[in-house]
Amino acid sequence: MSATPIYVLFERLANLLRAEERQLGADNDLQPVHLYSLYYLSRCNRFSDNPAALTEYLGMTKGTVSQSLQLLVTKGLISKQGDKEDRRLVHLCLTDKGKKLVKKLLPPPIFGSALEKLQKKEAELIEQAFNTLLRAIQTRSGSLSFGECKTCEHCLPQGKNYLCGLTQEELKPSETLMICREHHRTD
Repeated sequence: MSATPIYVLFERLANLLRAEERQLGADNDLQPVHLYSLYYLSRCNRFSDNPAALTEYLGMTKGTVSQSLQLLVTKGLISKQGDKEDRRLVHLCLTDKGKKLVKKLLPPPIFGSALEKLQKKEAELIEQAFNTLLRAIQTRSGSLSFGECKTCEHCLPQGKNYLCGLTQEELKPSETLMICREHHRTD
């Protein structure tokens, strides 16, 4: 199978979404990297809400991410909080203003309205195919999966809650829906 037709479609979709994200960001005096950072922070767990994990996720330099975080702090979209146990660690948290902005802008409304035109089965098949493609690219590139805790081999059921087998910390059911830097697939 030739990768070209799929790549052409994927590349076009990505460019259209990026153009929309650039416009949404510009309307709010933000660059795409700022939006990507906010979106990541809205989805990551407490083990992955730090500058190093964000840098890995975005695949950008420390300097670019650091400057982006400073701007987001200045704009009141995120706050930095020291870790209670490890003073060297900084947690990045969305402020209420940041949460509202993410909810309003991401995923871009144009994407949501396009998905509404699909039948449920079509959307499920696309999601499944993209998931397979993403996993193959991540495996080939050696990049981290940043998957949801519930799909991680370290996520262990424990009564009504869960235990992270890696950190030995309890996870609430809602926390298992967050993405994690330490994710290891169960399949």
